[in-house]
Amino acid sequence: MTSSPPSKLPATVGELLRRRLREIKRSQEELAEAIEVPTEYIDDLIEGSRRPPLPGRTDIYEKMTSFLRLGRNDVVTCARAERASTPPTGTGPGADVRRMMFDLCDPRSAKELERRRAKRGGAEELASVMQRVLDVAQGAVRRVLDDRIGLRLAAAERGSTYVAMRLRVLEFLDATPDTLTAQDLTEFLRPRIARWNIDLETGVLRVVLREHEPRPRERRTAVKVTAPDLG
Repeated sequence: MTSSPPSKLPATVGELLRRRLREIKRSQEELAEAIEVPTEYIDDLIEGSRRPPLPGRTDIYEKMTSFLRLGRNDVVTCARAERASTPPTGTGPGADVRRMMFDLCDPRSAKELERRRAKRGGAEELASVMQRVLDVAQGAVRRVLDDRIGLRLAAAERGSTYVAMRLRVLEFLDATPDTLTAQDLTEFLRPRIARWNIDLETGVLRVVLREHEPRPRERRTAVKVTAPDLG
């Protein structure tokens, strides 16, 4: 791979993409085609209206690096710096999302989490717990990006396109409790997570995963995630 000439990296992914596309005389449409996303996705990154995705939860940076002939870590370095300087904002998960997440949780833990949420500072604790559950689901969904045939079949079944289906996966992988939607839960999380529970004294999270094959019987696998005391 031929890397770009040594120079100071821009402050944002958008600035890096704009500069490098100009240097190699390629278009945003060509970049979008190379990383298999709609052109609007690239437009949003360049304009700064889309926060660059978390490097560990996407495959677009490797594809960008190859197409733009950049240094191996250039895009990832910009993405991490931009994300650190512009943390996500939000008011926490909406009522529908909380209800659907609590439907999968042990009733006693769900009741206690909701009680704590109503108190000052409890919303942050709930968002932290939900993020850990979301991490498990996103880790499983990330593998979907590597299955191009499966994605094409799923797109055909829904009457969609491969690129649109890929974008849907990419957007879920970058979701947070603040941005998570009921559709995200229905489409990605609930098909993969059968049950979850958390010990609020120790912070140990237990997630029971669904396995879709072999069908029609579903086998279940338990995943235990430990964390510091939630207090």
